[in-house]
Amino acid sequence: MISRLTLLILMVVAGVHPLPAEEVAKREAVVPDKTIVLFNGKDLSGLTTWLKETKRDDPRGVFTVKDGLLHLSGDGNGYVATEKEYRDYRLLVEYKWGKKTDGGKYVRNSGILLHATGPDGGAGGAWPSCIECQLAQGCAGDFIVIRGKDEAGKEIPVRLTAETELAPDKRRHRWKKGGEAKTFPTTRGQLWWNNHDWDFDELIDTRGKNDVESPTGEWNRAEIVCAGSKINVSINGHVVNECYDAFPSAGRILLQT
Repeated sequence: MISRLTLLILMVVAGVHPLPAEEVAKREAVVPDKTIVLFNGKDLSGLTTWLKETKRDDPRGVFTVKDGLLHLSGDGNGYVATEKEYRDYRLLVEYKWGKKTDGGKYVRNSGILLHATGPDGGAGGAWPSCIECQLAQGCAGDFIVIRGKDEAGKEIPVRLTAETELAPDKRRHRWKKGGEAKTFPTTRGQLWWNNHDWDFDELIDTRGKNDVESPTGEWNRAEIVCAGSKINVSINGHVVNECYDAFPSAGRILLQT
């Protein structure tokens, strides 16, 4: 589904577990000690773009800034990314869906890609290796492990572990505190958020019975805490997913179109 996504705020708040200066100096990733505004509301300074078909170039104007907002048209597969890598932070993203679609029947779809590492387009030409926090309608907060290849062509072993419960069909898992530990991607599929409706039909602008997302066209707030190898996700103030033993535990931060 091609859908327009509008972004108001993209910021990293001070590191959740500040490291001693000598430890920080050993690492390439930035450990914030103050709030960093990743999108300045004026242009794409400090950010890069990538599209599967055109690489760094954006001839179709998929990524635009207007009236202090970042707009992603949804035309093609790709992302806007931070130039720098980060670790141990709290990320705040406010977003809403626009009206434009490609006429398809499935949910409006985007995602926040965490700990991105390796070359742009290293996973199928569209994405880098990363852990995706899904933003698709009805699925906000799901985790998806995306494995790509490094510059030498070797697979980057992205993974995460979480406490889970099994769906009635015995094929899907969602996060459940105190549940059975499962490692992804060893376990099939993505890790759904804790109240993801087992019977949710992923059709445009539909809602699951337990959704915490705002209605289409209204603002949502995603808050993601990355602390060491742990990741905690809240949508509109509700904790919806959590994992540990995440690898990698640092990298660029991306917003998917």
